[in-house]
Amino acid sequence: MRRRDILKSAAAVPVALAAPKLARAAGSSVLKFIPQADVASLDPVWTTADITRNYSLAVYDTLYGIDAKFAVQPQMVAGHTTSADGKQWELTLRDGLKFHDNTPVLARDCVASIKRWGANDPLGSALMARTDEVSAPSDKVIRFRLKEPFALLPSALSQYSSCIMPERVTNVAAGKQVTESIGSGPFRFNTKERVVGSLMVFDKFEGYVPRADGVPSFTAGPKIAYFDRVEWHVVPDPATSAGALTSKEVDWWENPALDLVPSLEKNHDLVLRVTDISGEIGCLRFNCLLPPFDNPAIRRVVLKACNQSDFMDAVAGSVPKLVTTDVGVFVPGTPMASTVGIGVTHGSTDYAALKKELAAAGYKGEKIVLLAATTISTIYAEAQVAADLLKKIGFNVDMQSLDWGTVVQRRASMSPLDKGGWSIFFTFLGGPGNVSPAPNIAIRGNGKGAWVGWPTDPKMEALRNAWFTAPDLAAQQKLCEQMQVNFWQTVPYVPLGMYKQPTAYRNYLKDIRDGYPQMYGVKRA
Repeated sequence: MRRRDILKSAAAVPVALAAPKLARAAGSSVLKFIPQADVASLDPVWTTADITRNYSLAVYDTLYGIDAKFAVQPQMVAGHTTSADGKQWELTLRDGLKFHDNTPVLARDCVASIKRWGANDPLGSALMARTDEVSAPSDKVIRFRLKEPFALLPSALSQYSSCIMPERVTNVAAGKQVTESIGSGPFRFNTKERVVGSLMVFDKFEGYVPRADGVPSFTAGPKIAYFDRVEWHVVPDPATSAGALTSKEVDWWENPALDLVPSLEKNHDLVLRVTDISGEIGCLRFNCLLPPFDNPAIRRVVLKACNQSDFMDAVAGSVPKLVTTDVGVFVPGTPMASTVGIGVTHGSTDYAALKKELAAAGYKGEKIVLLAATTISTIYAEAQVAADLLKKIGFNVDMQSLDWGTVVQRRASMSPLDKGGWSIFFTFLGGPGNVSPAPNIAIRGNGKGAWVGWPTDPKMEALRNAWFTAPDLAAQQKLCEQMQVNFWQTVPYVPLGMYKQPTAYRNYLKDIRDGYPQMYGVKRA
């Protein structure tokens, strides 16, 4: 499918909600932001959706933070001590920590949050597998007793999803979402003004005490809220979003449509900047529980058919400077990246031969359900290219066009297709998981304990576990090369190339941090 056809199709998708006129509030205490989509879940442990991650960074805090060079810094903790054998860690909370209901943050709240997060997160599960006990010997001290030394403990507790909630809030059944939004971060979520599909409001939490030391960088250092109120306006139409930004109706647009980037760059009142150096790796994710994609041989045929250049041309053809192809498991040029087997990402155009391979692999013409998110243009472009390609090689394709929030909810279902299940969904992988296997959710092969798609791959799990105890960088790199060899055989997902997404904001905004969108630290000049 050609890129101009993708754009025509995208333009034809009906806007789910008419975008309102966004009037500038009086004064400078309100920050108006257009997020990539509406927030479908308020639980950063339950979902990996980027929009929930961004919400979490405003509302919650973590024990450690990560700076722009991916170095770990203390955040909610004043510091930690370790025993001589490295098997006991004691983390001491800093003074002044409060939840949004004005109750103090206690060590037992942190323990409850860690245990719930550790049962779901890839790096958290690695930590908990090496932990005999995590406890709260006092209100200020969190104690880990480990089976073996684990130097990545602070790194694990710096993940945004390791956010700290009150103990009573975390008391939900496994696999269920929390029902309250109570954090201890710089902003309090205003539930009374929530308008699903349109508006989210965050109020400055006056009880938040920023760190007194450190350098503001990524999620580390002092988190100071300079705005009393932050409004997230959900605007599905990119042209309306661009108009609102250029006319000062909003201050900041998280992910400007890539086709509009060249024209926005000509406006001297705007700043367009790539803040997340880990990039966005396109992802065609299989449901490995259901036929036909419970069969790795069928997944390998799909991999063989996909040309990363075709997908990235549809996603970001208007700004080729932002595109990278020949992408494997990790971002090219980073220490863990490998080029082994990368030629498979160039794709085959011999559709007749691929159709024969598909039949030989065991495909019997059964329907496959593709979940296509129309409200995020880059994801919808992926879905359209893939649907066209899969039909050409012989799949019986049912592409279902949905909003992103519905995709996030639907992809969590393990049900069969006739009961709301799915075969493939599309997304982009970003963040630290793109440069390290430790937090990488997409390569896990622990079956129903894995990320949505639920592949079972004991060899990948063994390689990943070995990586944690590798003696040096060279040994880690060798293991990552073996991971990529295994990845091309088991294919839990197809990497579709990578692009770097710029953000766009009015030039009177200062100190927008690198990394993910963060509402603290931002100020009006």
